[in-house]
Parts: sequence; C-alpha cells; structure tokens
Amino acid sequence: MILLPNSRNAWQTDQFNETLKQELESVDPISLPLQKNLALSSYVSDEPFSIMVIQSHEETQAILVKVGIIYSGVEAGCNCADDPTPIETQPEYCEIMLSIDIDTAETTIIDPLAS
Repeated sequence: MILLPNSRNAWQTDQFNETLKQELESVDPISLPLQKNLALSSYVSDEPFSIMVIQSHEETQAILVKVGIIYSGVEAGCNCADDPTPIETQPEYCEIMLSIDIDTAETTIIDPLAS
C-alpha cells in the first residue's frame, strides 16, 4: 500500500507538485508498475526513478493525479563468465493515474496508461 500523507496535506497549495514528486520518489519501486510498462528492456534497473506531475484534480473523496515516471531498465544477458557484453541501462518512461484518498492518504494506481 502506498501512503502519501504529505501530498494529501499539500493539495491545493503551490507545493503540491513538488511534495508529490518527493514523496512518490521515496516509495519502493516495487509498488509501482514499472516492470509491466517496460518498452526497451527486460528488467527494471536499480537506478533511482523520477516523477513528473502531468495533471491533477479533485473528485469526491479523492485527488486524481496523472504522473509520468522516468526510469531505467536493463536487457538481461546470459550471465556467462566469458560474455563481454556490458550491461547498459536503457531509458524507460510510463504514465500512471493515482488516486489519493482525501481522508486516509491511501494511494492506489487506478489506471496504468500505455505510454
């Protein structure tokens, strides 16, 4: 479960986008659908990801936010000892829609969007 209480508290302030970005970038990447949205590689790398807030609005009891996630993936090789192919990261990008409950700050991914 993803909790974003600071983002919920910053809603309707000038600090919302930056607060959401910082808070979401501290979430365990396993909580996000990064692996599912890979386009150029086969596994999500361990490198940090970054968030870009695209749009946000409020509906009954929830703040809906569309975010872009910029991250890296790797193409897994055979892992042979004599394989000279270096492991290089590939840039990846996906967009997801978040629903932040206004009362609890519990956040769910309601619609992974194809990028």
